Amino acid sequence: MDRKYILTILVAGLLGFVGALLLMPPTIQDEKVRLPWRVTTNRAGDTQVFGFTLGETRLAELRRFFGEDGTINLFETPGAREPLAVEVYFEQVYLQSLRADFIITLDVDQATLKPMYERGLRISKMESGDKKIKLDPTDVETLLARPIRSITYLPQARLDNETIEKRFGPPSERRLDPSNGIIHWLYPDRGFDIARNTKGKIVIQYVNRADFSRLELPLAGAQSPADEAAPPP
Repeated sequence: MDRKYILTILVAGLLGFVGALLLMPPTIQDEKVRLPWRVTTNRAGDTQVFGFTLGETRLAELRRFFGEDGTINLFETPGAREPLAVEVYFEQVYLQSLRADFIITLDVDQATLKPMYERGLRISKMESGDKKIKLDPTDVETLLARPIRSITYLPQARLDNETIEKRFGPPSERRLDPSNGIIHWLYPDRGFDIARNTKGKIVIQYVNRADFSRLELPLAGAQSPADEAAPPP
């Protein structure tokens, strides 16, 4: 192949790479270590991750840190023990060079959420049967003072089992959901669950240790993966 042609391809590729970098939003960097595997607890037993403390850090602080408002909605899950929940979605956050989406669930009691449901501007029904409610702006302002209850972290990167154990440490237990093939790595003492599908895509849910039963309850029918199953007698 002609040398000039090769050089042209390389230069074009470099320019394309630089252009892609310029289009990427800046990664969030500060003095804190905000990595998904750096999970600790404070003296009260509250989970701390990404520099946030569950049950303490408020939505207003999250908005300031991420530099955006996120998308906030009220959801109703009929038949659930706590049918109403407020979630805030932050899309494509680059935190310490790691790209991920964040779903934040706020700590709000049902008695407070019920009148917000009644004041909702629009209600739409989802395929799952749940309802999504667009909140009145006045209620959104009220929710800025509410602390976060849980964080769902959806990274772009795919991880194999070895990397998960290297970064997060061995789990207390692994459970296979036979309905979808997803394996859950459970860390109740540290307050998080890593759900990994067969292609390496993961979702991490962080809660306070006292709230961990909320993550275990949907896995009541799950079983140990085949490689961990006890040998037959």
